[in-house]
Amino acid sequence: MAKAKTQKKATSIDMTAMCDVAFLLLTFFILTATAKQPEPLPVDTPSSTVQTKLPESNLATLTVGDGKVFMGILERNVKVRTLELMGIKYGIAFSEDERNRFALIDAFGVPIGNLKQIIAMNGTERNKKDLQPGIPKDSLNDQLSEWIRNARVANVELKQQDLRFAIKGDAKLEYPQIKKVMDLLQKQDVNSFNLVTGLRGEDF
Repeated sequence: MAKAKTQKKATSIDMTAMCDVAFLLLTFFILTATAKQPEPLPVDTPSSTVQTKLPESNLATLTVGDGKVFMGILERNVKVRTLELMGIKYGIAFSEDERNRFALIDAFGVPIGNLKQIIAMNGTERNKKDLQPGIPKDSLNDQLSEWIRNARVANVELKQQDLRFAIKGDAKLEYPQIKKVMDLLQKQDVNSFNLVTGLRGEDF
C-alpha cells in the first residue's frame, strides 16, 4: 500500500519581535553614550613601534604643545584633592559644586586665578582653541611644579601609592619644551615617566 504523501509547507519566522529588540538596544546605547569631547590642546604625537600601554590608575598626563602645558589627572578623587591643596596654597576657596565640576574635566591649562572661569564653562566652551593659555611654568610663577607636587601628595594620601606621569608632546615641538617639563619632574625626584606616542608599523 503506497504511503500518503504529506504536503510540505513553507516555513516562515516572524522577525518583528527581533527587530523591536534590536531597535530598543540601539536607542538605549545612543541615549546613554557620551560624546567624546575635543581635546583642549590637540597634539600630533610622534610615531613609535612600542606597544606598551599607559597605566590605568595613579596617572597624571602632561600635554605639551605650542609652548603650553596642560595637565590631566586620571583619578577623580585625586583630582579634587589636588584642587583643594592648590586652593590652600594660593588662598582660593572652591565650592563643592566647583570641585565636582572640576572632577569631570579631563585636562586643563590655565593659571590658578582663572580656573574658576574654566570650571564654570561647559566642555565645548572650555575646549575652544587658544582659550586656555597653559599652566604657568616660568621661574617667577611656576604653578606647574605646584600642581605636580600637590597631585603627588593627594595620590599618596588617597591611594598610598606614588603618582605616575606621562608626557604627551607634539611631534613638531622643539625638544627644549619637552625637556623643560622633564626637568620640573626631575627636580621633584620623578625620574621615571612615560612618553605618549602613536603606533606605527615596523620599518622593514
